[in-house]
Amino acid sequence: MIPIRDTQRPRSRPFVNWILIILNLMVFAYELSLTEAELNWFITKWGVIPRVITNPGAFSPAVLAHTSGPASLITSMFIHVGWVHILGNMLYLFIFGDNVEDLLGHGRYLLFYLTAGVAAGVAHVISAPLSRVPTVGASGAVAGVLGAYFLNFPRSRVLAAIPLGVFIPVVEVPAIIFLFLWFVTNLLSGAASLGVAAQGGVAWWAHVGGFVTGMVFSLVFRRRRLPAG
Repeated sequence: MIPIRDTQRPRSRPFVNWILIILNLMVFAYELSLTEAELNWFITKWGVIPRVITNPGAFSPAVLAHTSGPASLITSMFIHVGWVHILGNMLYLFIFGDNVEDLLGHGRYLLFYLTAGVAAGVAHVISAPLSRVPTVGASGAVAGVLGAYFLNFPRSRVLAAIPLGVFIPVVEVPAIIFLFLWFVTNLLSGAASLGVAAQGGVAWWAHVGGFVTGMVFSLVFRRRRLPAG
């Protein structure tokens, strides 16, 4: 299912969410200006490489100098590979992030987003500690936003397109069902990936870790009272 919009209207302007989307798009625009070799270097430099974090001694100082180590848990969440990757993440962030920012407040939302992204990266490192494949994308942080939305807006509904061959019906689905299916799909995919050598692709456990972190920390960062309106 592809989300189009939700029925939950925020009570404040989600300018932090807009800034996050703009930053991601700006970094992606920069990536488009790079040659293939430069892009590979950029992803290796700023992406999460689990082996570098779990066992940096396995690499020479010269190699480590071209990676970011633990700092990549933050830098990686602003890098994307391909139009589908960036547009998919930004679509979910645009639809669900405004309400979570409204729930938490602007400053708390930024801290929440970064915390969820880092936690997602840690979950990926734990799931594939020996991987030398760099992982990038805002998916883990966005998953945190989805987890917060799932827990705090159970009565909201999502207008979604369902591709069925040449037919793409649009239906309204309860947000709690839409996001539950999203989570279960990622959880099952993550379980299926256990024991399989990492060769790139989707970091399923980053999604799962981000989602769970989002649920928990939405309670920690949540404002006691929402704006009236």
